[in-house]
Amino acid sequence: MKLSQLKPAEGSRKNTKRLGRGPGSGQGKTAGRGHKGQKSIAGYSRKKGFEGGQMPLHRRLPKRGFTNIFRKSYQEVNLDRLDKIMKDEVLPADLAEARLISDASGPVKILGRGTLSSRKTVHAHKFSESARKQIEEKGGKIVIIGSR
Repeated sequence: MKLSQLKPAEGSRKNTKRLGRGPGSGQGKTAGRGHKGQKSIAGYSRKKGFEGGQMPLHRRLPKRGFTNIFRKSYQEVNLDRLDKIMKDEVLPADLAEARLISDASGPVKILGRGTLSSRKTVHAHKFSESARKQIEEKGGKIVIIGSR
């Protein structure tokens, strides 16, 4: 067998349907698209939520809610997760390295769930009252980033 003699298996290849090539083809005149109207034209695609010109459901329903554009969102880390880092001084970069937060440059808040087993100095932008209390009870220090 030579490369120039290769052929696809019998019956595996089929000719494409030739639309709009006269009445003898069975797909002449309207080419299988019915008669007139928006959907018979090439390039037609109905937009998401379109209801034939009727006011769509998503515009008939009232708007609800409010998004505060000035909201500051913190990446939160609980003490039980913080305890897994085996360092005396914990920075946001260490939290990102341990995959406890996704971005070391964003603001971090330490929350009080769980307990600490050792003394740690924790650097973060915010601390919950219970987290602050537990860290200081263990003899650790809190350092608030961004305050002087």
